[in-house]
Amino acid sequence: MIIDAHCHGGKGDLMTAPWNTDAPLRDYLARADAAGIQRTVIFPAFNSDYARANAELGQIVRRHAPRLIGFAFVHCARDAGRIRGMVADAVQRYGFQGIKIHGADALPNREVCEAAREFQLPILVDVVGKAEVVDMIAPQYPDVPFIIPHLGSFADDWRAHERVVEQLVRYPNVYTDTSGVRRFDYLVAAVRRAGASKVIFGSDGPWLHPGLELHKVRLLGLSKDAERRIMGGNILRLLSRRRQSVVGLRPVAA
Repeated sequence: MIIDAHCHGGKGDLMTAPWNTDAPLRDYLARADAAGIQRTVIFPAFNSDYARANAELGQIVRRHAPRLIGFAFVHCARDAGRIRGMVADAVQRYGFQGIKIHGADALPNREVCEAAREFQLPILVDVVGKAEVVDMIAPQYPDVPFIIPHLGSFADDWRAHERVVEQLVRYPNVYTDTSGVRRFDYLVAAVRRAGASKVIFGSDGPWLHPGLELHKVRLLGLSKDAERRIMGGNILRLLSRRRQSVVGLRPVAA
């Protein structure tokens, strides 16, 4: 089963850029279907009220069940003091399976890491090039899986890529996703040094084409087993940590 572990959905309310205005799914879903992608992890577009955005996403996930897998978006500064409640609501009311944080909002704090630990959720955190943050959070919460998208930088910061590759090797609970990584040799290095079990396919849809992003994984020239891990097995293994497993999915051996 092929799972896209990085996609946005729903409307933002800031309306200064595509990523905080609207993340329409119609074309994305058609493209993903054509590429053979069977499930997609989805989280809200940037928003000034993530509780409201998560509720909207919950309705989207419900309409497309079991095609979409929801992650709750939280702002670690603005939502401080209510993060645990937001995560509990997202898990219990909407069946969400993870947490999304973006460093352009605020980087992770203990409150969100404690919530992830309590509910046995992975955290997908865009560190916006500040890969040194991973050296703070990963050893403090070794039982929380951290997925660092874009190999640490959507902006092609090779320094961040270099450091995240090293962190994949050093920390058992650190993973990366392939979305938006244009410096292809860093993906090669991540798999070669850390192993296929630490790399997860993601597209950054709906703005990046999921078929194109998936093709990058195929171009790595890996064994069928390694390719299956990256395309779906690794994220499924992280999601299956919860006692309430994703509907229609079965864990893949590590």
